[in-house]
Amino acid sequence: EAIAVSAGQYHSLALKRDGTVWAWGHNLYGQLGDGTGGPGPFPYTNNPYSSVPVQTIGLSNVIAITAGRDHSLALKRDGTVWAWGMNWAGELGDGTQTISFIPVQSLVSGVIAIEGGYDYSLALTSYGTVWFWGYMIIDPITGDSIRSVIPVPFNGISSVKAIASGTYHALALKNDGTLWALGANL
Repeated sequence: EAIAVSAGQYHSLALKRDGTVWAWGHNLYGQLGDGTGGPGPFPYTNNPYSSVPVQTIGLSNVIAITAGRDHSLALKRDGTVWAWGMNWAGELGDGTQTISFIPVQSLVSGVIAIEGGYDYSLALTSYGTVWFWGYMIIDPITGDSIRSVIPVPFNGISSVKAIASGTYHALALKNDGTLWALGANL
């Protein structure tokens, strides 16, 4: 029985009551997390999509999921974040820019909420801080952007109780009810 769902650009995720993650759809970058994906050659296994749900490898005790454009994230009960799929800009937060066809642990802990953006990921910690990794356009006219292959905190934003991601922007709702926006103001 599914208890949560999330949709990426061309793939979808479902979290089952037993804490496992299932995925289907486009898999060119391994965003299904079943160890397959890509058009070839090695290490791709020539599985560009799945029309039926497949179980993401190695995940249990998952409490939340989110799909970015071509990457996926899972939050485990212990506060760790696991990610897989496209990683050109560091979307997986593991310190690399290597595509992963199976979940890898992101370098952030104490997390209570996650969000997958276009080419970035967000995490909210139990301390009310927001962490970012990947690539986000800040000003489309000047080309200013932020990019990190490891999770970094958004300085100056604390006491956050909820986060949301858009294509080129993110939102943080603080405990005092104020809303903070980050990213491109398109």
